[in-house]
Amino acid sequence: MTTHPLVARARHLADDLLVPRAEQVDQEGVPASHIEAIKRSGLLGVSAPVSRGGSAAPGAVARETAEILAGACCSTWFVQTQHHTPVLTLAKSELPVRERLLGPLARGELLSGVAYAHLRAYPRIPVRVTRDRGGWRFDGTVPWYTGWGLNDVMLLAGVTDTDEALFAFTEAREQKGLRASEPMRLAALTASRTVSLELDGLWLPEDAVAARTPYEEWATADRPKPTNASPAVFGVAEAALALLDADTSAPLRARLDEVREEAYALAEHPVPHEHLTRRLALRTQAYEVLMTATTAAVVAGGGRSLSLASRAQRLAREALFLLVQGQTAESRGVHLRALAGSVARTDDRRPPVLPGR
Repeated sequence: MTTHPLVARARHLADDLLVPRAEQVDQEGVPASHIEAIKRSGLLGVSAPVSRGGSAAPGAVARETAEILAGACCSTWFVQTQHHTPVLTLAKSELPVRERLLGPLARGELLSGVAYAHLRAYPRIPVRVTRDRGGWRFDGTVPWYTGWGLNDVMLLAGVTDTDEALFAFTEAREQKGLRASEPMRLAALTASRTVSLELDGLWLPEDAVAARTPYEEWATADRPKPTNASPAVFGVAEAALALLDADTSAPLRARLDEVREEAYALAEHPVPHEHLTRRLALRTQAYEVLMTATTAAVVAGGGRSLSLASRAQRLAREALFLLVQGQTAESRGVHLRALAGSVARTDDRRPPVLPGR
């Protein structure tokens, strides 16, 4: 734990606003007032340059604040976490859009969403980008877009005819060439206002572009990101452990702390492409603790856990969401093999069947 001011602000926000209203938000949706509180807190600039109004806080601070927000209200965390990729993209950009948007995003004056995970479907190309009238035309479907109606802008990505990954900003609203679906009804985090986006000739000017890079270069840089354990997993697990008595929670908390310590040490490793196998293993182990903790919270709550007013059932559903959030084919395969292996180990521990039984 750190003593950074942003950590204190995150705890204050969690205790005074997010936790008391989390079950209501889960059923009714993330309100604009939650987003305004996040904007005022400075948390949207946790990793942004100080010169643009951000905090440039260490990675440990970003992870701890994410844990706090996710454990308090996972839907609110999920909406605001989309913002940090656009900030980091602009911080690295040398294109004109940096001057226009980095400051407002770093200071929390604007909230950004993201529409780029579909790039990982390559060689399938859900969103195609082509040159048009001195700018760029976007066509295709963004399967998942979170924060619709809450975000001010979005960072939209597609693949060009020359196999470049191109990222550009646009307003997060319906406009010519951009249409949103109705908000999706999901088993968990319906509150996050997630939609799909249909792109039919959305035109963006050249000065909206934040990054252009050969797809293979982007994919190489992106690959380590989904291999790391998410701080949200630890945050939701901690919230579930808080619902248990000391005897039940102690061994689970010890295991959680053990996995988190190694996972975060690797997150700080100076070479992000090293130890990918171990990173994926720790991601899977974090899921194991998460599912055990949230299951224990449901069991401890008994029949009351089935009420939609129950914190335990909300956390259990949020855990299901986190199992697939940021999932890739590689991480899915590692997780499924680990699950199959755990069943095999359980079978090995069964006592032998005696004759006549």
